[in-house]
Amino acid sequence: MRSFLIISFLFLSTFAHVQAQAQAQEPKQKPDPTKKTFVVDASCGSCNFEMKGKGCFLAVKLDGKKYFVDGTGLDDHGDAHSTDGFCLAVRKAKIQGEITGDRILVSYFELLK
Repeated sequence: MRSFLIISFLFLSTFAHVQAQAQAQEPKQKPDPTKKTFVVDASCGSCNFEMKGKGCFLAVKLDGKKYFVDGTGLDDHGDAHSTDGFCLAVRKAKIQGEITGDRILVSYFELLK
């Protein structure tokens, strides 16, 4: 009985992991062709853009101004602390979104190579 429970647990945890990976690899949302896209610097606001805030958070620089990003986050685009992650590197991204004050609500966010 104990072996059956262990095997069942392993099977279910493997199945859950495979499902999570499949969802993470869904196609990216496409940009709205009726809206302008911008190429921005994207990084951790506290680590690289010297913005005030709690902990690490995604931010972009657009036309020399820094904006907090809503609609996507640091870890939605890989490990923030890897060598090319947002806490250690400033990356280029193509975005669409609405600016309100010091925040931008992105409807499209694509990291560029």
